[in-house]
Amino acid sequence: MGGQASSRMAAPSASVDDEKALMARLRALQVRDHATTVAHSDDEEYVQVDAAVDGCNEKSAPAAAATAAARRRAGLSGRQPEGLEVGALASWQRRILEDPKNRLALAALSSADPKTVLSSRATAIADQHVFNIRIPLEGGPITNQRRSGRCWLFAATNVFRVALMRKYDLAEFELSQAYLFFWDKLEKSNLFLENIISTAAAGEPLEGRLVQRLLQDPVSDGGQWDMVYNIVERYGVVPQCLYPDSWNAMNSSSLNYIVVAKLREYAITLRRIIDNGESREGHAAGGGGQDTAKVLADTKAKMMREIQLILTVTLGPPPASTDEFEWDYLDRQGKAHTVRATPLDFARNISSPPPPSPSPFSSSRLTGPSGAGTTAAAVMPMSAEAIASLVSLVHDPRHPPLTKMTVDRLGNVVGGRGVTYINVDMPTLKRACVATLRAGIPIFFGSDVGKFSNTAAGIMDVELVDYRLGFDTDILAPSSSSHGGSSDGSGGDSRSQRLTKAERLRVGESAMTHAMVLTAVHVSERTGEPVRWRVQNSWGADNVGDKGWFVMSDAWMDEFVYQAVVHPRFLSREVRDVLDKEPVVLPLWDPMGALA
Repeated sequence: MGGQASSRMAAPSASVDDEKALMARLRALQVRDHATTVAHSDDEEYVQVDAAVDGCNEKSAPAAAATAAARRRAGLSGRQPEGLEVGALASWQRRILEDPKNRLALAALSSADPKTVLSSRATAIADQHVFNIRIPLEGGPITNQRRSGRCWLFAATNVFRVALMRKYDLAEFELSQAYLFFWDKLEKSNLFLENIISTAAAGEPLEGRLVQRLLQDPVSDGGQWDMVYNIVERYGVVPQCLYPDSWNAMNSSSLNYIVVAKLREYAITLRRIIDNGESREGHAAGGGGQDTAKVLADTKAKMMREIQLILTVTLGPPPASTDEFEWDYLDRQGKAHTVRATPLDFARNISSPPPPSPSPFSSSRLTGPSGAGTTAAAVMPMSAEAIASLVSLVHDPRHPPLTKMTVDRLGNVVGGRGVTYINVDMPTLKRACVATLRAGIPIFFGSDVGKFSNTAAGIMDVELVDYRLGFDTDILAPSSSSHGGSSDGSGGDSRSQRLTKAERLRVGESAMTHAMVLTAVHVSERTGEPVRWRVQNSWGADNVGDKGWFVMSDAWMDEFVYQAVVHPRFLSREVRDVLDKEPVVLPLWDPMGALA
């Protein structure tokens, strides 16, 4: 892992050194711009520089591009910042208001949300809840995370519950999201303190980017698929009725404020022990490493007891993972049953028999982007082992497909499974999703839900809001990289200068913000391509979409879906083999480190 990461970092540093040397050379020759404008009379020397540049162009296009960029930067070395001219602003304002269209836009957009005013009625009509591939049992009821960032826990438990609903013949069922939330908060707090200790021991400065990123959000409500696995593997699961949401689970901001304030206080205390050999209470740590380690261990244990107290009195004491609970339930026929199990056993026994007859959707066919038709398999029975083997695919066009990636220090359990992604192109991700749905399995996926979406209508569609109609400019570029363009998302539609998916990631305009569940897809009979997807959200059923259900256009998936968790049986050997590779390690502040 480290070798690959370091080899990837070595090349850029060399190019930076070369670029600096070239810039110094150009400045010495007083090159004014990229057109070789000069202020010297020694033409011969400038011809030699251009010849060297031309030679570089012949050697490689990247070197030529770096040279051209260096010239442009050198030409800007004497540029001064420019302020706005008041006279020009007045002229621009007059021109804006002279246009009748702008005056109409002013009347409409100044009194309402532009996204509402500029919504496309035709798009809303086209995005129907009609799907020709749908899992037999979607699971219910629609869940509600309230005012918390627990979407990943709701999405994961909504996937898990389908197998349990089949097993116990349930009409509706929920697993306790609050149970996982409690243990996740506790484990994240411990991991944060360990990260503070390790960064201090490594000499990382308090004001440095890494430590500041850790301090910025020590125990986010959000998480990732592998983090769900860690908590379930360690603590199991329980039915929601045995550990329901407390007020603070549904409204997590006050709880987070208290925990984060204490963790930041603890961070200073732990760093003081390492830096100065003394705790805030004045207890000497001694001069030896063993003495310091003992003081750190004792101090951290005291801190974690305080965090557990805070969580217990705000969320309620959760069932112990090894204590047996008793769950009474009614099946679909109204017959009463009782299950006795520990949370760990209940999780390990997640399983579902195949349905008694093939799903009416199981004979659907999909022609993938490669043109090869595939016939649906029988509905796949789910088990704890199958869930544990699910793979997290991502579409990150900043990196080449078939790249294994992880994020430094991202996780929730010390010693737990790290967050692992397999980067693929969007056609590969979609094929895996369609195959998974045809097998009757719901899909955990991560997206940037706030872009081009309407919560009340339950629509996610890139054509939903016509920004050009109101502002004479677009926000979203026509999709290019999502359909086989360059891996960095830059090679595509020359008609538009809008940001590509890769560029939105690079500049902070987009990232994974929300996890939901896919349960169906509509595939065009004419082209064999997906048209729209059915989404199970966790924002409740009242005044949200179609009783809590959303429709996502396939084009929206191209632009704003980043992750889908699927079973490896639906992946090619080429994709599965990526799991055996060493990962590219992304820094903690990378967009792929965003928690849904």
